[in-house]
Amino acid sequence: MGSREDILAAIRRRQARGGPSPSPAEREQLQGYLRAHPRGPLPQITGELVVRFRTHAEASASTCERVSAPEEVPPAVARYLDSHRLPKSGCVWPRLAALDWNAAGLALEAREARGEDMVGVTGVFCALAETGTLAMVSGADTPASASLLPETHVAIVPVARVVPHMEDAWDLMRAELGQLPRAVNYISGPSRTADIEQSVVLGAHGPYRVHIILVG
Repeated sequence: MGSREDILAAIRRRQARGGPSPSPAEREQLQGYLRAHPRGPLPQITGELVVRFRTHAEASASTCERVSAPEEVPPAVARYLDSHRLPKSGCVWPRLAALDWNAAGLALEAREARGEDMVGVTGVFCALAETGTLAMVSGADTPASASLLPETHVAIVPVARVVPHMEDAWDLMRAELGQLPRAVNYISGPSRTADIEQSVVLGAHGPYRVHIILVG
């Protein structure tokens, strides 16, 4: 974070804004602007949010399963990997290290992804019902590489973290994080491209597969 803070401090000096970081008065002015700024038109979300999310996620080529409780997650991950004859090793977010992966026959290490990892298991910050999108924020216990580098990404989504729109996700980040993290990624299904003859190819710039386990 040192280089980032140095760059932002230099920008503030050139703008004659005073110290290296925003003052309480500046922060309050910004919050006041955000509170007063009207939202644009948003599509109406009808029905159950989780059903809407799952429908759109599957339309984006993700696969989904729903379980009742967190302790059911490791067996669900193992079933998915078995059904696709995928390795049972890889990386998992450190935030999810407390789940009993070993009991499900999984050798998942709580760390960032490495080049040899074929499977990455993550949570989410929240999920968007409008588009079936996963919202991810980076951090020490939520490394972005786990969802971007392995060929298979398994995402654990608590149903209580499904929100209607992207605007709601940003509101939640401001309320819970205080300040935005280094990276925010929105994931809608596997990576894809249609650059060559407009033929869709999955796995062009990231995972070939995205499997979502809804919990709750």
